[in-house]
Amino acid sequence: MRVDVRGPQTNRTIRFTMATKVKPLADRVLVEAAPAEETTKGGIIIPDTAKEKPQRGKVVAVGNGRVADDGKVTPLSVKAGDEILYGKYSGTELSYDGKDYLIMRESDIYAILN
Repeated sequence: MRVDVRGPQTNRTIRFTMATKVKPLADRVLVEAAPAEETTKGGIIIPDTAKEKPQRGKVVAVGNGRVADDGKVTPLSVKAGDEILYGKYSGTELSYDGKDYLIMRESDIYAILN
C-alpha cells in the first residue's frame, strides 16, 4: 500500500509502504477529512482549484494521551468515531487507499460535533 505524506513545512510528497494500521502517538489524532463540496447550493460545479480545504472530519484513531513533565499521561477528550471541527491549516496531510487523512494534535481540534 502506498502512502503519500505532505507536511506544512515542505511542498514535496513522501511516499512509503505501510504494512500496518496507523497509530498516532501521544496527543496526536488521525482524522479522515470530509470531502470538499463538489457543487454549490445553486448547482454550480466547483472546480478543484476553487474548493475550500475541509475543516470537518471524523476521528479514525487517537494516541494514548498527553505526557506531562512528571511522566503522567492525560487521556484525550476525543475518541475514534467522533465528528470534529479543526483549523483550516491544521495537521499533516496523509493519503492512502484513496482517502485523505490528517494527523494533528488534539489542541488543533476546535469542537466535537454531536
